[in-house]
Amino acid sequence: MKKGIAFPTSISVNNCVCHFSPLNSDPDYLLKEGDLVKIDLGVHVDGFIANVAYSFIVGVTKENPVTGRKADVIKAAHLCAEAALRLVKPGNQHAKPFRYAWSSQEQPSKLPGPRGGKTHTKKELVPINNKTVPESPTTKHRKDHEEAEFEVHEVYAVDVLVSTGEGKAKDAGQRTTIYKRDPTKQYGLKRKTSRAFFSEVERRFDTMPFTLRAFEDEKKARMGVVECAKHELLQPFNVLYEKEGEFVAQFKFTVLLMPNGPMRITSGPFESELYKSEFEVQDAELKALLLSSTSRKTQKKKKKKVDEFV
Repeated sequence: MKKGIAFPTSISVNNCVCHFSPLNSDPDYLLKEGDLVKIDLGVHVDGFIANVAYSFIVGVTKENPVTGRKADVIKAAHLCAEAALRLVKPGNQHAKPFRYAWSSQEQPSKLPGPRGGKTHTKKELVPINNKTVPESPTTKHRKDHEEAEFEVHEVYAVDVLVSTGEGKAKDAGQRTTIYKRDPTKQYGLKRKTSRAFFSEVERRFDTMPFTLRAFEDEKKARMGVVECAKHELLQPFNVLYEKEGEFVAQFKFTVLLMPNGPMRITSGPFESELYKSEFEVQDAELKALLLSSTSRKTQKKKKKKVDEFV
């Protein structure tokens, strides 16, 4: 039975949105008090994947809670994720969780709106397939997504990111270190180093995302990945950034859609008393949704009469 990493650990700080996973040869990055940190990772057992991500502030305590924009953005991301959990259930339309969260955040709460929130279907040995939810409920983002319903026994990774800025993540030129193989692409690699590198990728990671840090010879890995990526045998997970001075918070969880309700199987820590935002959710419907229970209702089996067994 195969098991291992389904998504390499990335630690993205402040305005860095995602996929920051430096190599051993890169200079150390020292976290400082007050940094907003996002930790994102995934594992699998026999190809079945569980992803999780969460956000926190370095050095925060109950005696010294976070206030201001950092508290606002973390609280908003957490509430959007909690709302999505309650709406990701059989029978609901795919876009409903994020369309609902978006419209609710436009109420006078003034909490930042969700930016880039999405869900991905989890399939055996395929971390992310084509069954996705659009990033936002706007016509532009919805037109390429076919409306569909959540179904029983599906498994989803729900990934919510919220920004204090415009939510326009950009590649700032940071070196990409995370890739995954695209099994639909073929190309005859010319360089010996590239062929050896790609052969190891196929053997060790199949279609799972991996980091160049996982290779014993990092220098050869950095050389081999160039030709593979150039001809699209590998898909890059680029390091993305929001504008300098802005903050991005993330919460991701994996949920099983069971007959008696959604079952969240991964979740990062969140202590509400550490984040003191001056804003509160104003929408009555959203308040009621967030107060609703996420516990699955146990299905009681009907007792058969004794004479049925005689």
